[in-house]
Amino acid sequence: MTDNIPLQPVRHKKRHDNKNRNGCCPWSRCCGMGDFRPRTVWLGHPEKREQRYPRNVINNQKYNFFTFLPGVLFNQFKYFFNLYFLLLACSQFVSELRLGALYTYWVPLGIVLIITIMREAIEEIRCYCRDKEVNSQVYSKLSTRGKDLFLLASNQRVPADMIFLRTSERNGSCFLRTDQLDGETDWKLRHPVACTQRLPTAADLLQIRSYVYAEEPNINIHNFIGTFTREDGDPPVNESLSIENTLWASTVIASGTVVGVVVYTGKELRSVMNTSNPRHKVGLFDLEVNCLTKILFGALVVVSLVMVALQHFAGRWYLQIFRFLLLFSNIVPISLRVNLDMGKMVFSWMIRRDSKIPGTVVRASTIPEQLGRISYLLTDKTGTLTQNEMVFRRLHLGTVAYGMDSMDEVQSHVFSAYTQPPQDLPASRTPAATKVRKTISSRVHEAVKAIALVHCVTPVYEANGVTDQAEAEQHYEDTCRVYQAASPDEVSLVQWTESVGLTLVGRDQSSMQLRTPSGQILNFTILQIFPFTYESKRMGIIVRDESTGEITFYMKGADVVMAGIVQYNDWLEEECGNMAREGLRVLVVSKKSLTEEQYQDFEARYVQAKLSVHDRSLKVATVIESLEMEMELLCLTGVEDQLQADVRPTLEILRNAGIKVWMLTGDKLETATCTAKNAHLVTRNQDIHIFRSVTTRGEAHLELNAFRRKHDCALVISGDSLEVCLKFYEYEFMELACQCPAVVCCRCAPTQKAQIVRLLQERTGKLTCAVGDGGNDVSMIQEADCGVGVEGKAVFSSVFYFASVPLYQGFLIIGYSTIYTMFPVFSLVLDKDVKSEVAMLYPELYKDLLKGRPLSFKTFLIWVLISIYQGSIIMYGALLLFESEFVHIVAISFTSLILTELLMVALTIQTWHWLMIVAELLSLACYIASLVFLHEFIDVYFIATLSFLWKVTVITLVSCLPLYILKYLRRRFSPPNYSKLTT
Repeated sequence: MTDNIPLQPVRHKKRHDNKNRNGCCPWSRCCGMGDFRPRTVWLGHPEKREQRYPRNVINNQKYNFFTFLPGVLFNQFKYFFNLYFLLLACSQFVSELRLGALYTYWVPLGIVLIITIMREAIEEIRCYCRDKEVNSQVYSKLSTRGKDLFLLASNQRVPADMIFLRTSERNGSCFLRTDQLDGETDWKLRHPVACTQRLPTAADLLQIRSYVYAEEPNINIHNFIGTFTREDGDPPVNESLSIENTLWASTVIASGTVVGVVVYTGKELRSVMNTSNPRHKVGLFDLEVNCLTKILFGALVVVSLVMVALQHFAGRWYLQIFRFLLLFSNIVPISLRVNLDMGKMVFSWMIRRDSKIPGTVVRASTIPEQLGRISYLLTDKTGTLTQNEMVFRRLHLGTVAYGMDSMDEVQSHVFSAYTQPPQDLPASRTPAATKVRKTISSRVHEAVKAIALVHCVTPVYEANGVTDQAEAEQHYEDTCRVYQAASPDEVSLVQWTESVGLTLVGRDQSSMQLRTPSGQILNFTILQIFPFTYESKRMGIIVRDESTGEITFYMKGADVVMAGIVQYNDWLEEECGNMAREGLRVLVVSKKSLTEEQYQDFEARYVQAKLSVHDRSLKVATVIESLEMEMELLCLTGVEDQLQADVRPTLEILRNAGIKVWMLTGDKLETATCTAKNAHLVTRNQDIHIFRSVTTRGEAHLELNAFRRKHDCALVISGDSLEVCLKFYEYEFMELACQCPAVVCCRCAPTQKAQIVRLLQERTGKLTCAVGDGGNDVSMIQEADCGVGVEGKAVFSSVFYFASVPLYQGFLIIGYSTIYTMFPVFSLVLDKDVKSEVAMLYPELYKDLLKGRPLSFKTFLIWVLISIYQGSIIMYGALLLFESEFVHIVAISFTSLILTELLMVALTIQTWHWLMIVAELLSLACYIASLVFLHEFIDVYFIATLSFLWKVTVITLVSCLPLYILKYLRRRFSPPNYSKLTT
């Protein structure tokens, strides 16, 4: 922008992302979010008082300074597993229930809480730093008479919802990148308010008296109703405002410099309203452990009642019940909580350090194990499956097709069309050959010329090194030129025409310039443009060749609509199908020559239709359709969206692993369908059912019945049709969709993505994983289970006449729960049943994880029986080898218990890691070293005798050896699936 205006830098809050978002606007009032109302934004009226705007800041933190500690403690103790240990520790303040020193219970619990608080504090600090970085971004503003106008440069993110007042672009418009808002890769063309764009300089914006009327904030990102009124004009100017005049927050300025005025901030932003409330995620593994803890507690209550009953409920039997509950409490060891938390932290660390996924950052270290139990993977398209880089692949003329390996022939045809007159063709060629050559050359030239003209691409020249921008634009410097468009498809087509010799070098609102291979500039006047719409599935342009005066109507579009527009032919449908099966996005290009009289007649009818007040859209479409008849079919073009590296093999692996993939995208139906085919989300032998657009309950019922008759068929459905189906037939639709091998939802709003995730969780009970790269994917990622941006001692009391007296007291209990057993169990996070290469080669192994057998009730019962057996052997073995003093039973049984624990860990290991050996030896060394300080519980002189050694050895062997034998026999005669691969 050339306006000489002093710009005042301000620290403006970028956007609002408060955790108390009203993700669903209709419920905002009942949720206490306030009453949204229309507003008037005054410009040049310092005497006017505007309503207050919500704070426009990001706040992604779960807690603040005052709620951090209460919030963390609440989230910990709302689950029975953690509450169980808290109640145990608190019970020791009652003298009748105390079994030992308070630290016996409080120290292990304190260790768990400290680890949890530190982990949450680290994540909160990281989140605070990220928020602060965004909230501190600097924006420039023009300020006077009580109102700020914000000036945004190219590649700068829009901080709030604004009305577009002025741009520095010569063509009087600018492009927006909206992928972070709606998921669409197409750039959106935006126009400033006409009367403010006509002002001589940006300084004049500060001098006029005007106001903007804006509708109440709502969730619709594709529509806007408002007006702009300038009061100091003669007469006053009143312009209607639509979506084309807006700059929504979370979009990015793609071209030029713009000036805007803020109308919505904070919770009123469109982007915030399309973001659902984040939820506190808890892993399925934690929920299963919590459930098993309840079962164990129930078993403890039963055992305690049995113990009291065997005493005939003598004395204060109700206190004895509580004492037995406390004695048996170690059946659920608190060390399990420590090991789970530490294991998750290690898994998170391993994910961050994985060389195959460099740069990975783990935002939530509490649910990494969820990745091993995923049943549904929901993914965005743009930037996730694809690179959003279109490449031209095919030009088909009906009788001849040109691929990437034959583009030099196309280039030679274009070159000859502009450099060699017909009489200069070699005389040696026969007339027939010359005629054929002329025909092919002419057809190729017409096709390339049409592709170079029928688009909305604008070449922009940027200063490069010492080259002046104005000079570069004047001389059409190739090194300084970049293409801007509302679609990457169009850019790829224009880049292709440049590669074969016909270059788009200039464009404004009324003209276009092409450069031929010889350097000649061809000038065309743009008479009319008919933009692409989702409903029409085509776009057209009428141009006049300034050198010849010829008027030509060019059109391109999807084959489903163009088939009825072009002249009859026998190859269009077949070749479109062939190219689509190759995963190419196909466009049909056609043209129609118009006489001056025909165009003048059309223009008169077109202008009249645009002035209509009633049924304007229908009347305009009718006039345009009068031209769209018997058009000459020129060619088919095929472009391909470049996939991310390894997308195809990854999807194949996921499919073989039993994971169903759903693609949720804001892109168009055709784009989404092509990508699904190209990425092999839909295999070649699978049919695709494109769900017809429905608007009523009856239409949805008929279409669901038609879909029900399909088998092994992938589903493609638009967001509008999905909304109708979920409104009237939610259960039926989800039942059918879950049976599909793959589902593609196109034109999905952000809240719809989150809704689909939620319905999958509710209807199937399976774990979901959401993968996305844009701001429009935040709701989906937050809603999914994983978002991608793991013994027993109870026998002594029954032996000693069912007395509620603890065998192990004080530090022995603390040591067993922490340093004596924690390291070996913790080292199990390094265990692997198969190598990663084998897992990738045989993804079917993932299906075993989905069954959840490691924590099934059958597995749980087996470990309970093992614990009872080992506890009995250790206790009765120590009694049989009892000598003279009670302390010897403690020494023998506790040492046997520690050794049994270490050996059982070794029994479960599939693949040894050197850290596992270190953990085993370290735990044993800690126990031996601590014996020096445990003379209160263990006779140090006794443990140094030969008698102690052989007794401990016998007890340990009897408790563990049978289990090792059973493990060998099971692996020998009933090996698991993975062992067959490793052998």
